[in-house]
Amino acid sequence: MSITLGLDTSTTACSAAVLRGDRIVAARFEIMERGQAERLNPMVSEVMAEAGLAFADLSLVAVTVGPGAFTGLRIGLACARAIALAAGVPLAGVTTFGALARAIPESERAGRDILVCVDGKRRDVFVQRFDPALTPRGVPGALDPDAAAAGLRTGAHLIAGDGAARLREVLEATGDAGDGATARLRFSRAAAPPDARHVAALGRAAGPSPVPPRPFYIRPPDARLPTAS
Repeated sequence: MSITLGLDTSTTACSAAVLRGDRIVAARFEIMERGQAERLNPMVSEVMAEAGLAFADLSLVAVTVGPGAFTGLRIGLACARAIALAAGVPLAGVTTFGALARAIPESERAGRDILVCVDGKRRDVFVQRFDPALTPRGVPGALDPDAAAAGLRTGAHLIAGDGAARLREVLEATGDAGDGATARLRFSRAAAPPDARHVAALGRAAGPSPVPPRPFYIRPPDARLPTAS
């Protein structure tokens, strides 16, 4: 039976989860803006101990690759690469969009296209569309909230992710956005940051990345790694 360790430190949380077959057997999730570097390794030890596993028992390690915070993405990727290398198992990369979309209950997304929004921490939001079965519709992009809202003028949509609040102000002014079941534009209740439980499941479904996962950015990050003098 396959065993997948999922990790996420991409935005404002830190989480780790162990997926055995189709069942999550151990998981930790904590909201935190900072401190993932200090918390992630102990969290991994906790879920592995709770699951009664050694790293040699793993079949796959899955990690969120972005978009997200510059430092957070590298914390997760570094930990995932180290574990995969030590355990001799492959590594899978999962986008933040995919992890957030998978967290939406099927009952919430039935009959609606999904717009997953990640807060870009500037004026823009990072967005990707999915159909109700969570199949991506097009490629991710960065949009001004007004432009993102303009793309939702027709059809029934569900808006998810930590960037949804940026769109709510714009959309509620139109009168056809809300939280009720009959609203044409609804906001998902699954608004938390990505969770390693979904990262593990998506990683297992996708299989090992053909090349080592790298940070995925929609636009160049503000921070820079130091260069050699």
